[in-house]
Amino acid sequence: MLISSAAELEGIQKISEAVATTLKEMRNFAKPGMTAKELDDFGGEILNSLGAKSAPKLTYGFPGWTCICVNHEVAHGIPSAGKILKEGDLINVDVSAELNGFWSDNGGSFVLGEDSNNHQKLVNASKNILHKAIYRIKSGVKVSDIGRLIEVEARKAGYRVIKNLAGHGVGRSLHEDPHEILNWCDNDNKQRFRKNTVVAIETFISTASTIAEKGKDGWTLLGNKGGYVAQHEHSIIVTDGKPVILTAVNGIWD
Repeated sequence: MLISSAAELEGIQKISEAVATTLKEMRNFAKPGMTAKELDDFGGEILNSLGAKSAPKLTYGFPGWTCICVNHEVAHGIPSAGKILKEGDLINVDVSAELNGFWSDNGGSFVLGEDSNNHQKLVNASKNILHKAIYRIKSGVKVSDIGRLIEVEARKAGYRVIKNLAGHGVGRSLHEDPHEILNWCDNDNKQRFRKNTVVAIETFISTASTIAEKGKDGWTLLGNKGGYVAQHEHSIIVTDGKPVILTAVNGIWD
């Protein structure tokens, strides 16, 4: 999406605040012993109260208001009643939605309660790498250069990246051009970031796997070599200088 009017700016800001608020409140609401469905229903209530419609439901008929992954799940996790959240679990919540024709996307991984399984280092790496990537983005920067930065920083921290999941343009639909803001450097991608466009930048930082594969339920993605993955995501507006973080109220960097 290219923002060309005050009305468009207001529209993208409003939906971005809705998904960011929902993500923050879901993270605060999550407790050991709760089911993923309970957490998802809580998020769905917030979205509905704000007039927003779940993007996964609207776009794909996804069986949940949000995507919730636990431990070895990488992305698109179904928030089922059989998925029980436990102390020390690595949880990922991804919230995307539509409001008045505008779409926004954000997500974040966190450790539930005490870090008894030593996931916090991975979570912190994902957060820090996203921060470095986002603040390197401005008009004219190559999309592939951001992928290189993410992968290099992941290696420095002792991790890998998931190569077949990516950030993307967003705004007038859930996925727009550029469709693949990858976590690695694709030298064949000659695209550059453009001023006043809206993009969702996300990390997929992994302990072992490099490819996400669809699981038996037809939705949930799992790593090809197991391990764990942390994801963090903000929707931003590209400028000539520092980007505008549209989903900043989600607090994933707090």
